[in-house]
Amino acid sequence: MTYSKMEPVLAIYPGSFDPVTNGHLDLIGRGAKIFGRLTVAILRNTEKDHPLFSLTERTEMLREVTAPFSNVDVDCFHGLLVDYARERKAHVLLRGIRAVSDYEFELQMAMMNRKLEPGLETVFMLPAVEYSYLSSRLVREIARLGGSVSGLVPIAVERRLRAKVI
Repeated sequence: MTYSKMEPVLAIYPGSFDPVTNGHLDLIGRGAKIFGRLTVAILRNTEKDHPLFSLTERTEMLREVTAPFSNVDVDCFHGLLVDYARERKAHVLLRGIRAVSDYEFELQMAMMNRKLEPGLETVFMLPAVEYSYLSSRLVREIARLGGSVSGLVPIAVERRLRAKVI
């Protein structure tokens, strides 16, 4: 029996990351341990309400907070995620699930992605308990209302949030 060395698996962790939270960073760190390469892919969603941070700002923040991970890169995409994954030759999508409501939506998306690209697997990860309630939407709302986001986002993101909402 002969064995060949497996190529490092490329996983894509897609999202809007407006802004990146400690929950996102938790999944990125754990995903970086599991997969040979991990691309954090920021969706350019023209249908979504106006983001708090521009695509350039989100890219800069993500690159700054993921710098310690040598196998993580940051990219942007638009259109179908399966097309982007095919273009990048990725075989795995990494998705976080915080609650049952997330699961229902993510399951539907995973099944559709599988229908469109049968070779693309979706791996679901649960957040660390301390981030199970955390979302970018809640962070934006807390910041806009003058609340503290300390411990919810990386320090570099907290500084940018304060500058944006003051």
